[in-house]
Parts: sequence; C-alpha cells; structure tokens
Amino acid sequence: MNPSLEAIGERLATYLTERWGHTQTLTLIEQIPGGASRETYRVRLRGADGEQGLILRRDPTSSLIDTERALEYQTYVAVYPTEIPVPEPLVLEEDPQHLERPFSVMREIAGCNSAVADLALPPYVGVRGRIGEIKWTLLGKLATLDIDTLGITSFMETPTHPAAHELDYWAGVIDADSLHPEPVAQAAIRWLKKNLPDPSGNLALVHGDYRSGNFLYTETGDIEGILDWEMAHIGDPLEDLAWSLDPLWAWPERTLAGGLIPRVDAIAIWEQVSGYRVDPQAFRWWQIFASLKGLAIWISSTENFTNGTTKEPILAVAGWLMTDRHNRILVDRLSPNSAHLYAEPVL
Repeated sequence: MNPSLEAIGERLATYLTERWGHTQTLTLIEQIPGGASRETYRVRLRGADGEQGLILRRDPTSSLIDTERALEYQTYVAVYPTEIPVPEPLVLEEDPQHLERPFSVMREIAGCNSAVADLALPPYVGVRGRIGEIKWTLLGKLATLDIDTLGITSFMETPTHPAAHELDYWAGVIDADSLHPEPVAQAAIRWLKKNLPDPSGNLALVHGDYRSGNFLYTETGDIEGILDWEMAHIGDPLEDLAWSLDPLWAWPERTLAGGLIPRVDAIAIWEQVSGYRVDPQAFRWWQIFASLKGLAIWISSTENFTNGTTKEPILAVAGWLMTDRHNRILVDRLSPNSAHLYAEPVL
C-alpha cells in the first residue's frame, strides 16, 4: 500500500476501533479518483465479524463546490430508509483531530461502476436504456417523497419561492467568484429574473446534482446507489429534472439524455412516476437556470484554482473546458428558437 494512504487507513481503523468498541484491522485502502467536493477512499477492514468494505469521504483542502458535510450526511440518513437507493451512512466526524480534516464513512456498495464513459462501452452499452429508465424512475420517486415525513425540514431551509431562492444564490456565486466579465452569465441572469416563474407549490427534496456519474450501476443495468448529495436542498422538483437533462451531460451523444435515453423518454418516465405534468414555460426557465448553475460552478472552480491553496487538475479542467461549453449552451438556450420543451441545444 502507498505509505501515505496506509497512514490514513490505519488512523481510520484506530478511530473506528474506539468508536465501535471492537478491533478493526486495515486490509486495503485506495483513493477513488475524481472527488470534486470530497476526497474519496475505498477501505477494507477486518473485524470480529469478518471483512467489510467502507467508503471514506474526507474534506479536501480545496473544493470545486463549497458544501456542508453535515447536511449531506443527514440527507443520506433521511433517504436511506426510502425506495431511493443510497449507501448506508455509518459515521460523521467533524472533529479534524482524527484524520486531519472532517470526514464521513459509508458502507460500500460493491460490484458497481459509476464512470460516465463506460456507459458507451460493452457490456454497459447494451443495457443503458434500462439504466436510463431506472434513473428517471428514481428521480420521479424522489419527487414524491414528503419532505416532512423525511424529516429534512429540521435541517434544510424551506423556500417560499424556490426559483427565486436558487437564482439569488447562484447569481451571488457568479458575482463573488468571477475573475473577469462574464457577459453570457449576466445575460442569462437578466433573462431569468425577467421571466421568473410563479412558485408551483410542489416542494420536494432536490438532489442538486442528479446526473450520469453520480450513481452506481451494474452490468445488468440496475442502479444500486445514488451518490453525491452535497448540494441537496428543498425546492421545485423541476430543478432536478432540468439538471439531469442538461446537454453537458449528454456530450458527445446529443440525442441521448445523460448518454442513456432520448430526452422525450426521460421526461415521459419522470412525469408518469412523479404524477406531475411538465409545464413547458416553467421548464424552459429551469433548463436555462440549470445551465447557469453549471456555469457558476465552473466559474467558481476557476477562482478556486487561481486563488486557492491547491492546484487540483479537476479545478483547472472544469474552469476552462466546462465554462466554454456552458457558455455555448446558454447562448443557444437563450435563443427563441430553443424555447421548445424538447429542444436539443448545441454543444
């Protein structure tokens, strides 16, 4: 094992031995690449009941997205008993003394893949239609979960106007983190403010980053876990639907939402399962907002790479490549020719 990784694993084993009251011995630790908001490690520990696989998520020194670890962990706790598959949350530790930075531990869901690129390759390409059907079925089910029954109102704000609330937040991120003028972003903000939809009255748990790459899938086309709830909040369920269909996640196959199924099919599945009908005018607003939110994240990553304490390549790539793509998508989406519900913006 890598000595530095092994040291993290040994400290985790010591911590869990003390917390759980029985000896845990490290047998494996490896870092999972990616991790824009948390460092992620696969860990195997041997205890009295045998070996178990865990996922360690540790705060990085610098992050693509500023998120609240406790909110994310509490969201896993709330969602775990429902029909939405998520890893079992085991530990949240906010004291940095144990692993230098706060962390959480989940039970590993083994035998799965999450790579976006692999969806277009054997054996997964043959079952991606099934993966897509399940993906938007689960999103539809998420929209039906009662926020009071889930208990998330105890730690999440309940907005009176979800669209205005989200626009204010992400416009603020752009204003705070832009290193140079962002004319496309500002044009989108002006359009969104001018065309703000009335509140739909539908409040749901919004995942906030529901896209290909953030779920675990198998060779049989099943989805075993929805991951990365760090941007979860209470809002309009159309927000998640619009984000899941953003053309950035379809690259390079524009015709397949998230590289899986046609947009029209994804929307139809979501409508059938959620019981909601997608209003074209309101949905256009949420689609433009989704691309602005993406642009805000990339602008923020540029600022983070330039002024932050770390120089992670993912921050630079996101800040350069993704900013350009979402600028192009927004220019196209702001055109009246892209007003149709199923319009496929260019990349």
